[in-house]
Amino acid sequence: MTIRSRRTVLPEGERPAAVSVRGGRIAAISPYESGDPPGAVVDLGDVALLPGLVDTHVHVNEPGRTEWEGFATATRAAASGGVTTLVDMPLNSLPPTVDPAALAAKRAAAAAAGACAVDTGFWGGAIPGNLASLRPLHDAGVFGFKCFMSDSGVPEFPPLPPDGMRDAFREIASFGGLVLVHAEDPASLAAPAGGGYAEFLASRPPSAERRAVERVVRLAEETGARAHILHVSAADCLDVLAKAQADGLPVTAETCPHYLTLTAEDARSPAYKCCPPIREAANREALWQGLASGTISCVVSDHSPCTPELKRGDFATAWGGISSLQLGLPVVWTAARARGHPLHSVVRWMSEAPAALAAVPGKGAIAVGDDADLIAFAPDETFTVTPPALHHRHPGTPYEGRTLAGVVHTTWLRGVPVTGSPTTGSPTTGAPAGRLLTRGSR
Repeated sequence: MTIRSRRTVLPEGERPAAVSVRGGRIAAISPYESGDPPGAVVDLGDVALLPGLVDTHVHVNEPGRTEWEGFATATRAAASGGVTTLVDMPLNSLPPTVDPAALAAKRAAAAAAGACAVDTGFWGGAIPGNLASLRPLHDAGVFGFKCFMSDSGVPEFPPLPPDGMRDAFREIASFGGLVLVHAEDPASLAAPAGGGYAEFLASRPPSAERRAVERVVRLAEETGARAHILHVSAADCLDVLAKAQADGLPVTAETCPHYLTLTAEDARSPAYKCCPPIREAANREALWQGLASGTISCVVSDHSPCTPELKRGDFATAWGGISSLQLGLPVVWTAARARGHPLHSVVRWMSEAPAALAAVPGKGAIAVGDDADLIAFAPDETFTVTPPALHHRHPGTPYEGRTLAGVVHTTWLRGVPVTGSPTTGSPTTGAPAGRLLTRGSR
Protein backbone atom coordinates (compact mmCIF):
# COMPACT_ATOMS: atom_id res chain seq x y z
CA MET A 1 0.00 0.00 0.00
CA THR A 2 1.05 3.60 -0.62
CA ILE A 3 -0.50 6.61 1.13
CA ARG A 4 -0.03 10.00 -0.50
CA SER A 5 -0.56 13.42 1.02
CA ARG A 6 0.40 16.94 0.03
CA ARG A 7 0.86 17.53 3.77
CA THR A 8 3.00 14.64 4.99
CA VAL A 9 4.64 15.48 8.33
CA LEU A 10 8.16 14.05 8.31
CA PRO A 11 10.90 14.51 10.94
CA GLU A 12 12.39 17.37 8.90
CA GLY A 13 9.05 19.10 8.42
CA GLU A 14 5.94 19.07 6.26
CA ARG A 15 6.00 18.39 2.51
CA PRO A 16 4.15 16.47 -0.23
CA ALA A 17 5.16 12.80 -0.12
CA ALA A 18 4.08 9.24 -0.80
CA VAL A 19 4.64 6.71 1.98
CA SER A 20 4.92 3.08 0.92
CA VAL A 21 4.04 0.35 3.40
CA ARG A 22 5.25 -3.22 3.24
CA GLY A 23 4.98 -5.88 5.94
CA GLY A 24 3.57 -3.39 8.43
CA ARG A 25 6.54 -1.03 8.18
CA ILE A 26 7.40 2.04 6.15
CA ALA A 27 9.35 0.78 3.15
CA ALA A 28 9.94 4.02 1.24
CA ILE A 29 9.17 7.74 1.21
CA SER A 30 8.89 9.15 -2.30
CA PRO A 31 7.79 12.36 -3.97
CA TYR A 32 4.03 12.86 -4.00
CA GLU A 33 3.96 12.72 -7.82
CA SER A 34 5.99 9.53 -8.14
CA GLY A 35 3.97 7.57 -10.67
CA ASP A 36 1.85 4.53 -9.92
CA PRO A 37 3.44 2.38 -7.22
CA PRO A 38 2.45 -1.29 -6.94
CA GLY A 39 -0.44 -2.20 -4.68
CA ALA A 40 -3.28 -0.09 -3.36
CA VAL A 41 -2.92 3.69 -3.34
CA VAL A 42 -4.67 5.99 -0.87
CA ASP A 43 -4.49 9.62 -2.01
CA LEU A 44 -5.32 11.97 0.85
CA GLY A 45 -4.82 15.14 -1.17
CA ASP A 46 -4.68 18.05 1.29
CA VAL A 47 -5.61 15.90 4.29
CA ALA A 48 -2.42 15.66 6.36
CA LEU A 49 -0.56 12.40 6.97
CA LEU A 50 0.95 12.23 10.45
CA PRO A 51 2.74 9.55 12.44
CA GLY A 52 0.54 7.88 15.02
CA LEU A 53 0.61 9.62 18.39
CA VAL A 54 2.43 8.09 21.35
CA ASP A 55 0.70 8.75 24.67
CA THR A 56 2.95 7.82 27.58
CA HIS A 57 0.57 8.88 30.35
CA VAL A 58 -2.62 6.81 30.40
CA HIS A 59 -4.46 5.28 33.36
CA VAL A 60 -6.27 2.24 31.98
CA ASN A 61 -7.17 0.96 35.50
CA GLU A 62 -7.59 -2.70 34.50
CA PRO A 63 -7.56 -5.13 36.30
CA GLY A 64 -9.26 -4.17 39.52
CA ARG A 65 -11.01 -0.94 38.54
CA THR A 66 -12.26 -1.88 35.10
CA GLU A 67 -15.54 -0.15 35.93
CA TRP A 68 -13.50 3.09 35.69
CA GLU A 69 -11.87 2.20 32.35
CA GLY A 70 -10.41 -0.85 30.64
CA PHE A 71 -8.07 -1.89 27.85
CA ALA A 72 -10.85 -2.42 25.30
CA THR A 73 -12.48 0.97 25.81
CA ALA A 74 -9.30 2.98 26.41
CA THR A 75 -7.47 1.66 23.36
CA ARG A 76 -10.56 2.08 21.16
CA ALA A 77 -10.73 5.72 22.26
CA ALA A 78 -7.00 6.08 21.65
CA ALA A 79 -7.23 4.74 18.12
CA SER A 80 -10.16 7.00 17.30
CA GLY A 81 -8.08 10.00 18.38
CA GLY A 82 -4.98 9.02 16.40
CA VAL A 83 -3.03 7.45 19.28
CA THR A 84 -1.38 4.25 18.05
CA THR A 85 0.84 3.57 21.06
CA LEU A 86 0.12 4.13 24.73
CA VAL A 87 2.01 3.35 27.91
CA ASP A 88 -0.17 2.47 30.87
CA MET A 89 0.47 3.89 34.34
CA PRO A 90 1.03 1.50 37.29
CA LEU A 91 -2.02 2.85 39.15
CA ASN A 92 -5.08 2.83 39.54
CA SER A 93 -5.29 -0.86 38.73
CA LEU A 94 -5.52 -3.54 41.41
CA PRO A 95 -2.91 -4.77 42.01
CA PRO A 96 -0.74 -1.80 41.07
CA THR A 97 2.22 -2.65 38.83
CA VAL A 98 4.84 -2.75 41.56
CA ASP A 99 6.24 -6.26 41.12
CA PRO A 100 6.57 -8.82 38.30
CA ALA A 101 3.46 -10.74 39.38
CA ALA A 102 1.33 -7.60 39.12
CA LEU A 103 2.83 -6.84 35.70
CA ALA A 104 1.92 -10.35 34.56
CA ALA A 105 -1.65 -9.85 35.79
CA LYS A 106 -1.92 -6.57 33.89
CA ARG A 107 -0.49 -8.07 30.71
CA ALA A 108 -2.96 -10.95 30.98
CA ALA A 109 -5.85 -8.51 31.33
CA ALA A 110 -4.64 -6.53 28.32
CA ALA A 111 -4.23 -9.69 26.24
CA ALA A 112 -7.63 -11.14 27.13
CA ALA A 113 -9.65 -11.71 23.96
CA GLY A 114 -7.28 -9.42 22.04
CA ALA A 115 -8.49 -6.43 24.01
CA CYS A 116 -6.08 -3.76 22.72
CA ALA A 117 -6.85 -1.76 19.59
CA VAL A 118 -3.42 -0.07 19.72
CA ASP A 119 0.05 -1.07 20.87
CA THR A 120 0.35 -0.93 24.65
CA GLY A 121 3.29 -0.86 27.02
CA PHE A 122 3.55 -0.54 30.79
CA TRP A 123 5.26 1.60 33.38
CA GLY A 124 6.24 0.11 36.72
CA GLY A 125 5.75 1.76 40.09
CA ALA A 126 8.13 2.71 42.91
CA ILE A 127 6.47 2.70 46.32
CA PRO A 128 7.66 2.11 49.89
CA GLY A 129 8.81 -1.48 50.31
CA ASN A 130 9.29 -2.52 46.67
CA LEU A 131 12.91 -1.48 46.13
CA ALA A 132 13.92 -5.11 45.53
CA SER A 133 11.28 -5.43 42.79
CA LEU A 134 12.52 -2.54 40.65
CA ARG A 135 15.27 -4.39 38.79
CA PRO A 136 13.08 -7.49 38.19
CA LEU A 137 10.36 -5.22 36.80
CA HIS A 138 12.94 -3.56 34.55
CA ASP A 139 14.12 -6.97 33.37
CA ALA A 140 10.47 -7.93 32.71
CA GLY A 141 10.17 -5.05 30.25
CA VAL A 142 8.56 -2.03 31.92
CA PHE A 143 9.55 1.28 30.33
CA GLY A 144 10.38 3.04 33.60
CA PHE A 145 9.05 3.74 37.09
CA LYS A 146 6.50 6.19 38.41
CA CYS A 147 6.54 7.50 41.97
CA PHE A 148 4.63 10.08 43.98
CA MET A 149 5.98 12.64 46.40
CA SER A 150 2.48 13.33 47.78
CA ASP A 151 -0.69 11.29 48.24
CA SER A 152 -1.61 9.47 45.03
CA GLY A 153 -5.33 9.32 45.80
CA VAL A 154 -5.38 5.51 46.20
CA PRO A 155 -4.09 3.74 49.32
CA GLU A 156 -2.33 0.89 47.51
CA PHE A 157 0.10 3.29 45.82
CA PRO A 158 1.59 5.40 48.66
CA PRO A 159 4.14 8.18 48.13
CA LEU A 160 7.84 7.66 48.66
CA PRO A 161 9.31 9.43 51.69
CA PRO A 162 12.51 11.44 51.09
CA ASP A 163 14.92 8.61 51.94
CA GLY A 164 12.83 6.18 49.91
CA MET A 165 12.97 8.45 46.88
CA ARG A 166 16.73 8.71 47.12
CA ASP A 167 17.05 4.92 47.37
CA ALA A 168 14.73 4.43 44.40
CA PHE A 169 16.66 6.96 42.30
CA ARG A 170 19.95 5.21 43.11
CA GLU A 171 18.59 1.76 42.35
CA ILE A 172 17.00 2.83 39.06
CA ALA A 173 20.17 4.69 38.04
CA SER A 174 22.17 1.49 38.65
CA PHE A 175 20.49 -0.22 35.69
CA GLY A 176 19.97 2.87 33.51
CA GLY A 177 16.25 3.19 34.12
CA LEU A 178 13.91 6.17 33.99
CA VAL A 179 12.10 7.71 36.98
CA LEU A 180 8.76 9.46 36.45
CA VAL A 181 7.75 11.79 39.27
CA HIS A 182 4.39 13.22 40.27
CA ALA A 183 6.03 16.34 41.64
CA GLU A 184 4.03 18.10 44.33
CA ASP A 185 5.66 18.83 47.69
CA PRO A 186 3.39 17.34 50.37
CA ALA A 187 4.33 19.99 52.93
CA SER A 188 3.03 22.69 50.57
CA LEU A 189 -0.39 21.09 50.09
CA ALA A 190 -3.48 21.53 52.27
CA ALA A 191 -7.08 20.39 52.40
CA PRO A 192 -9.32 22.78 50.45
CA ALA A 193 -11.01 25.36 52.69
CA GLY A 194 -14.26 24.92 50.77
CA GLY A 195 -15.90 23.20 47.83
CA GLY A 196 -15.29 25.84 45.16
CA TYR A 197 -12.56 25.90 42.55
CA ALA A 198 -10.78 28.87 44.12
CA GLU A 199 -10.37 26.95 47.37
CA PHE A 200 -9.17 23.84 45.55
CA LEU A 201 -6.64 25.83 43.53
CA ALA A 202 -5.33 27.58 46.65
CA SER A 203 -4.80 24.21 48.32
CA ARG A 204 -2.26 23.17 45.64
CA PRO A 205 -0.18 26.31 44.96
CA PRO A 206 2.52 26.63 42.27
CA SER A 207 5.15 26.56 45.02
CA ALA A 208 4.23 22.92 45.72
CA GLU A 209 5.29 21.97 42.21
CA ARG A 210 8.37 24.17 42.15
CA ARG A 211 9.73 22.82 45.45
CA ALA A 212 9.15 19.25 44.29
CA VAL A 213 10.86 19.85 40.95
CA GLU A 214 13.84 21.43 42.72
CA ARG A 215 14.16 18.26 44.79
CA VAL A 216 13.95 15.99 41.77
CA VAL A 217 16.71 18.00 40.09
CA ARG A 218 18.92 17.60 43.17
CA LEU A 219 18.31 13.85 43.20
CA ALA A 220 19.09 13.53 39.50
CA GLU A 221 22.35 15.41 40.05
CA GLU A 222 23.23 13.33 43.12
CA THR A 223 22.38 9.89 41.72
CA GLY A 224 22.74 10.26 37.95
CA ALA A 225 19.23 8.89 37.41
CA ARG A 226 17.21 10.02 34.41
CA ALA A 227 14.16 11.86 35.74
CA HIS A 228 10.98 13.00 34.05
CA ILE A 229 8.52 15.44 35.61
CA LEU A 230 4.94 14.41 34.94
CA HIS A 231 2.06 16.79 34.07
CA VAL A 232 3.68 20.15 34.75
CA SER A 233 0.90 22.63 35.47
CA ALA A 234 2.81 25.47 37.16
CA ALA A 235 4.87 27.76 34.94
CA ASP A 236 6.92 28.61 38.05
CA CYS A 237 8.79 25.34 37.40
CA LEU A 238 10.08 26.31 33.98
CA ASP A 239 13.19 28.21 35.03
CA VAL A 240 14.23 25.36 37.35
CA LEU A 241 13.83 22.85 34.52
CA ALA A 242 15.57 25.06 31.98
CA LYS A 243 18.60 25.51 34.25
CA ALA A 244 18.82 21.78 34.97
CA GLN A 245 18.73 21.03 31.24
CA ALA A 246 21.31 23.72 30.48
CA ASP A 247 23.54 22.17 33.13
CA GLY A 248 23.34 18.86 31.31
CA LEU A 249 21.24 17.02 33.86
CA PRO A 250 19.03 14.22 32.51
CA VAL A 251 15.74 15.90 33.48
CA THR A 252 12.78 16.20 31.11
CA ALA A 253 9.19 17.33 31.51
CA GLU A 254 5.72 16.99 30.04
CA THR A 255 2.46 18.85 30.20
CA CYS A 256 -1.09 17.94 29.19
CA PRO A 257 -3.80 19.23 26.85
CA HIS A 258 -5.93 20.50 29.74
CA TYR A 259 -3.14 22.69 31.12
CA LEU A 260 -2.58 24.17 27.66
CA THR A 261 -6.23 24.89 26.87
CA LEU A 262 -8.41 25.11 29.99
CA THR A 263 -8.13 27.77 32.70
CA ALA A 264 -9.09 28.24 36.33
CA GLU A 265 -11.38 31.02 35.18
CA ASP A 266 -13.35 28.45 33.13
CA ALA A 267 -13.65 25.74 35.80
CA ARG A 268 -17.38 25.22 36.28
CA SER A 269 -17.72 21.66 37.54
CA PRO A 270 -15.66 18.75 38.92
CA ALA A 271 -15.08 17.68 35.30
CA TYR A 272 -12.23 20.24 35.48
CA LYS A 273 -10.67 18.79 38.63
CA CYS A 274 -7.22 17.21 38.36
CA CYS A 275 -3.99 17.18 40.36
CA PRO A 276 -1.94 19.27 39.94
CA PRO A 277 -4.70 21.73 39.12
CA ILE A 278 -5.58 23.71 36.04
CA ARG A 279 -4.29 27.23 36.69
CA GLU A 280 -4.97 30.77 35.47
CA ALA A 281 -4.86 31.95 31.86
CA ALA A 282 -1.54 33.78 32.28
CA ASN A 283 0.05 30.59 33.60
CA ARG A 284 -1.33 28.69 30.60
CA GLU A 285 0.36 31.07 28.18
CA ALA A 286 3.66 30.66 30.00
CA LEU A 287 3.39 26.88 29.55
CA TRP A 288 3.09 27.43 25.80
CA GLN A 289 6.33 29.41 25.98
CA GLY A 290 7.93 26.49 27.82
CA LEU A 291 6.87 24.18 25.00
CA ALA A 292 8.16 26.52 22.32
CA SER A 293 11.55 26.77 24.04
CA GLY A 294 11.84 22.99 24.45
CA THR A 295 11.93 23.12 28.25
CA ILE A 296 8.77 20.99 28.14
CA SER A 297 9.22 18.30 25.50
CA CYS A 298 6.06 16.18 25.60
CA VAL A 299 2.30 16.71 25.55
CA VAL A 300 0.45 13.63 26.81
CA SER A 301 -3.07 13.08 28.08
CA ASP A 302 -2.83 11.97 31.72
CA HIS A 303 -6.12 10.24 30.88
CA SER A 304 -7.39 9.52 34.40
CA PRO A 305 -11.03 8.39 34.27
CA CYS A 306 -13.40 7.23 36.97
CA THR A 307 -17.06 6.33 37.35
CA PRO A 308 -19.60 9.18 37.08
CA GLU A 309 -20.42 8.80 40.77
CA LEU A 310 -16.85 9.72 41.76
CA LYS A 311 -17.05 12.94 39.73
CA ARG A 312 -20.12 14.17 41.57
CA GLY A 313 -20.01 16.52 44.51
CA ASP A 314 -17.75 19.55 44.68
CA PHE A 315 -14.10 20.36 44.06
CA ALA A 316 -13.14 19.24 47.55
CA THR A 317 -14.66 15.76 47.30
CA ALA A 318 -14.78 14.70 43.62
CA TRP A 319 -12.15 12.47 42.02
CA GLY A 320 -9.31 14.40 40.42
CA GLY A 321 -8.76 13.27 36.86
CA ILE A 322 -9.61 14.27 33.28
CA SER A 323 -10.61 11.96 30.44
CA SER A 324 -9.15 13.20 27.17
CA LEU A 325 -7.40 10.29 25.47
CA GLN A 326 -9.53 10.51 22.32
CA LEU A 327 -9.46 14.32 22.09
CA GLY A 328 -5.84 15.28 22.72
CA LEU A 329 -4.81 15.89 19.11
CA PRO A 330 -7.65 18.24 18.10
CA VAL A 331 -7.57 19.96 21.50
CA VAL A 332 -3.86 20.73 21.22
CA TRP A 333 -3.98 21.54 17.50
CA THR A 334 -6.85 24.00 17.98
CA ALA A 335 -4.88 25.90 20.59
CA ALA A 336 -1.49 25.53 18.88
CA ARG A 337 -2.53 26.94 15.52
CA ALA A 338 -4.22 29.89 17.25
CA ARG A 339 -0.77 30.70 18.66
CA GLY A 340 1.06 30.26 15.36
CA HIS A 341 2.55 26.81 15.97
CA PRO A 342 2.75 24.55 12.90
CA LEU A 343 1.44 21.03 12.66
CA HIS A 344 4.93 19.50 12.74
CA SER A 345 5.48 21.03 16.21
CA VAL A 346 2.36 19.28 17.49
CA VAL A 347 3.68 16.02 16.03
CA ARG A 348 7.00 16.56 17.80
CA TRP A 349 5.29 17.15 21.15
CA MET A 350 2.73 14.35 20.89
CA SER A 351 4.54 11.64 18.91
CA GLU A 352 8.28 12.06 18.47
CA ALA A 353 9.18 13.26 21.98
CA PRO A 354 7.01 10.76 23.94
CA ALA A 355 8.40 7.90 21.82
CA ALA A 356 11.92 9.11 22.60
CA LEU A 357 11.12 9.49 26.31
CA ALA A 358 10.00 5.89 26.67
CA ALA A 359 12.49 4.65 24.04
CA VAL A 360 9.74 2.85 22.12
CA PRO A 361 11.41 1.44 18.99
CA GLY A 362 9.88 2.09 15.58
CA LYS A 363 7.41 4.69 16.81
CA GLY A 364 6.99 8.45 16.72
CA ALA A 365 7.92 9.38 13.16
CA ILE A 366 7.28 8.71 9.49
CA ALA A 367 10.66 7.19 8.67
CA VAL A 368 11.83 4.23 6.61
CA GLY A 369 11.91 1.11 8.78
CA ASP A 370 9.50 2.42 11.38
CA ASP A 371 6.11 0.86 12.01
CA ALA A 372 3.47 2.14 9.60
CA ASP A 373 1.45 3.76 12.38
CA LEU A 374 -0.18 6.67 10.59
CA ILE A 375 -3.03 9.17 10.83
CA ALA A 376 -5.07 10.87 8.12
CA PHE A 377 -5.79 14.19 9.83
CA ALA A 378 -7.89 17.02 8.38
CA PRO A 379 -6.50 20.07 10.22
CA ASP A 380 -9.09 22.54 8.92
CA GLU A 381 -12.22 20.50 9.54
CA THR A 382 -14.09 21.18 12.79
CA PHE A 383 -16.41 19.25 15.08
CA THR A 384 -18.20 19.80 18.36
CA VAL A 385 -17.43 17.46 21.25
CA THR A 386 -20.46 15.36 22.20
CA PRO A 387 -20.32 12.53 24.76
CA PRO A 388 -22.00 9.91 22.51
CA ALA A 389 -19.06 10.18 20.09
CA LEU A 390 -16.49 9.31 22.78
CA HIS A 391 -15.27 5.74 23.24
CA HIS A 392 -14.02 6.11 26.82
CA ARG A 393 -15.98 3.88 29.19
CA HIS A 394 -17.47 7.01 30.77
CA PRO A 395 -17.70 9.94 28.32
CA GLY A 396 -17.72 12.85 30.78
CA THR A 397 -15.24 15.53 29.74
CA PRO A 398 -14.64 19.24 30.36
CA TYR A 399 -14.42 19.64 26.58
CA GLU A 400 -18.12 18.83 26.06
CA GLY A 401 -19.71 21.40 23.76
CA ARG A 402 -16.40 22.85 22.54
CA THR A 403 -15.82 23.20 18.81
CA LEU A 404 -12.39 21.87 17.88
CA ALA A 405 -10.30 22.00 14.73
CA GLY A 406 -8.81 18.81 13.32
CA VAL A 407 -10.56 15.56 12.50
CA VAL A 408 -8.94 12.13 12.44
CA HIS A 409 -10.26 10.44 9.30
CA THR A 410 -8.31 7.18 9.57
CA THR A 411 -5.77 5.65 11.90
CA TRP A 412 -3.51 2.89 10.56
CA LEU A 413 -1.70 0.50 12.91
CA ARG A 414 1.19 -1.15 11.03
CA GLY A 415 -0.59 -0.29 7.80
CA VAL A 416 -4.01 -1.65 8.80
CA PRO A 417 -6.89 0.83 9.27
CA VAL A 418 -8.28 0.55 12.79
CA THR A 419 -10.62 3.50 13.39
CA GLY A 420 -13.82 5.28 12.79
CA SER A 421 -14.33 9.00 13.33
CA PRO A 422 -14.31 10.94 16.63
CA THR A 423 -16.94 13.29 15.19
CA THR A 424 -19.57 10.59 14.66
CA GLY A 425 -18.65 7.97 17.23
CA SER A 426 -18.44 5.30 14.53
CA PRO A 427 -16.70 2.22 15.88
CA THR A 428 -13.23 0.96 15.13
CA THR A 429 -13.00 -1.45 12.23
CA GLY A 430 -11.97 -5.09 12.38
CA ALA A 431 -10.58 -7.07 15.29
CA PRO A 432 -8.25 -5.32 17.76
CA ALA A 433 -4.68 -5.76 16.53
CA GLY A 434 -2.64 -3.98 19.18
CA ARG A 435 0.50 -5.65 20.52
CA LEU A 436 1.80 -5.68 24.07
CA LEU A 437 5.14 -3.92 24.11
CA THR A 438 8.19 -4.49 26.27
CA ARG A 439 11.06 -2.09 26.64
CA GLY A 440 13.48 -2.30 23.72
CA SER A 441 11.47 -4.74 21.60
CA ARG A 442 9.09 -4.28 18.66
